[in-house]
Amino acid sequence: MFASSAGRSSSPRAAHRPGRPSELPAGLADRVRPVTPVAGRTLPVPPPLAPLFPEGRLRRGTTTTVSGSPGHGATTLALAILSAASAAGSWCAAVGLPDPGVVAAAGLGLDLRRVVFVPHPGRGWADATGDLLSGVDVVLVSPPGRARPREARHLSARARERQVALVVLARDGATWPEGGDLALSVGPAEWVGVGRGHGHLRGRRAQVRVSGRRAAARVAECSLWLPAGSGVVAPTEPRGSGGGPEAACAG
Repeated sequence: MFASSAGRSSSPRAAHRPGRPSELPAGLADRVRPVTPVAGRTLPVPPPLAPLFPEGRLRRGTTTTVSGSPGHGATTLALAILSAASAAGSWCAAVGLPDPGVVAAAGLGLDLRRVVFVPHPGRGWADATGDLLSGVDVVLVSPPGRARPREARHLSARARERQVALVVLARDGATWPEGGDLALSVGPAEWVGVGRGHGHLRGRRAQVRVSGRRAAARVAECSLWLPAGSGVVAPTEPRGSGGGPEAACAG
């Protein structure tokens, strides 16, 4: 599902604030609001990502930041975080991804029937994100540059209040001044499958470092395929490893 670009019609709450540069279609938050009660305080993540999260799940009401150099797989990782929740029936949203790559996203396991995309929110990215925090379970937002501290504080506080998981993709020099409850950083990455002038790209191997605060205070590192040749996120298996999601993680 795709929603608005800059200058489109306003959301119900936004209708009383004319002049905002980008709004969601009227009633969108109500249409995607889950019809079942909130079940617990956590949401599932794909098994290969479980070692990165406390209790192996995405906690509602928290802010998770994902960062990395262009082309290293940060966008893939951020979308993968949403995949298991959407597949389990939760509504998700992605704000500020101008080319979300829906085919690749579906390959990651994202249920596109349960994802609202707002690819071009313009200067109203924070307002669009705030509106969606009222109606979905997980919101992924990619700010267009450095977010203002007030915007970051407001969105993180709203996510806590609404018990929504907020995932912030900091790319192209963007930063999140408040930090996050959990911070995932994609480090060195390499594509495999291409020899000297021949072959096909089979997968991108990357190091993901995780750190956190409060209940998530720890530092660990995982080696992951972002993605593997099959299109999904998967753990790499170091030589001599017994396999399994934890085989490529240390901390």
